[in-house]
Amino acid sequence: MKTFKHAKAVRTIAVLLVAAALAAGLSACAKKTEASKSVTLNLTSWRTEDIERMNRVNALFTKTHPNITINFQPVNDTEYDANMRAGLETDTGADIIWLRSYDTGRTAYDGGWLYDLTKVIPDLDKFPPSAVKAWSTAEGVTYGVPSVGVTHGVYYQKSIFEKYGLKEPSTWDEFIAVCETLKKGGENVFAQGALDDWTLYEVVFSGLGANFYGGESARQALMAGKAKLTDPNFVAAFKAIDSLQKYLPKGYEGLDYVSMQQMFGSGQAAMFMGGSWEIGVFEDLGSDSAKIGWFAPPVAKAGDKLQYCFHVDAGIGLNKKSKNLDAAIEYIKWVAGAEYAQAFMNELPGFFMYTPAKVTLTNSLAQEMFDAAGTADNTVRTVWEKLSAQSPSGNSLMGVALPGMMVDKYTPEQAAAYVQDQLASWYAPFKN
Repeated sequence: MKTFKHAKAVRTIAVLLVAAALAAGLSACAKKTEASKSVTLNLTSWRTEDIERMNRVNALFTKTHPNITINFQPVNDTEYDANMRAGLETDTGADIIWLRSYDTGRTAYDGGWLYDLTKVIPDLDKFPPSAVKAWSTAEGVTYGVPSVGVTHGVYYQKSIFEKYGLKEPSTWDEFIAVCETLKKGGENVFAQGALDDWTLYEVVFSGLGANFYGGESARQALMAGKAKLTDPNFVAAFKAIDSLQKYLPKGYEGLDYVSMQQMFGSGQAAMFMGGSWEIGVFEDLGSDSAKIGWFAPPVAKAGDKLQYCFHVDAGIGLNKKSKNLDAAIEYIKWVAGAEYAQAFMNELPGFFMYTPAKVTLTNSLAQEMFDAAGTADNTVRTVWEKLSAQSPSGNSLMGVALPGMMVDKYTPEQAAAYVQDQLASWYAPFKN
């Protein structure tokens, strides 16, 4: 009887073991099937000009993740923010989302649409703290991979400078002297327009004006309410930009951003006040470092230290409601790593990655722009942080004031007062 009971028990255990093994096998098979399941991740940004370059970058990810397809669907820059928000609100948004820095990107997190990446991003503690801050809350939640920084300066046609024996100016007086020489020679001095308002604020004022208003220390004072845009140093920046109006091309009032780029890239103007990200655009138009040069924003007077706008431009967020969350997390980890950083900077020279990894700049113009930051006091765009958190935002107000100034609707003083007064309607530090 004992033997019978013992044999029965053995058979029972054997059956259970077989069942467990089958269950484990089925589970493993299910996981393998899930892992090999083909999925498509939609990726969006405000860079419509980058489709081919980004597809080449993402092809590297696909090589090691053959079951994941990255569908890059950028939206025109001026429509991007509204389009992104609409997609997130209606659960039709992309899986992976480029985020602007500070308050503009923060609205997507505050809306409850972004995944907490604090424990997802590899080596987050090794990223530059100033970059992490641009896509994090005060409580320490990071909702975007600190990805891209960009700089601002002046491109020039080497052949036109050589024609007049001109050298790269380092001071504002030298800069104006170059402008005068080119104007007297009958050249289009700048390929610059006033139709797309953001270019005058984000690039021209924030880039060239920082040397007049005082860069980062002045920006911090402004955010703290200890300074105003109507103070002499900020008005001096408005005046400096206004003084360039006489060197703009005929019909500049209606010249849009793409037309500016094409005008300069085709050699129809001597200079272009632009961003580092435009290196690739000019290369696609047939101009590279053999044809075009670049110099940092001229300082107000000899001996001044360069106040350099090195802006925290783009973070990468994850849609919390992505239908392929595991695959999206894998992609997020990849874009926070060295392979992506190196490929991205090779394909899109002039974008500078914050990734804590050893990477090499292969473009000479990009290297020159990056090197300038090493000897400068670096800052970001003037009213981007805090001052654009509500409506009317500082960004949009500057987009009204500066084009208005450049068509003589406002004097520099009036342009500064317009922005200051409107911000005071909601920004508490300006009410004291």
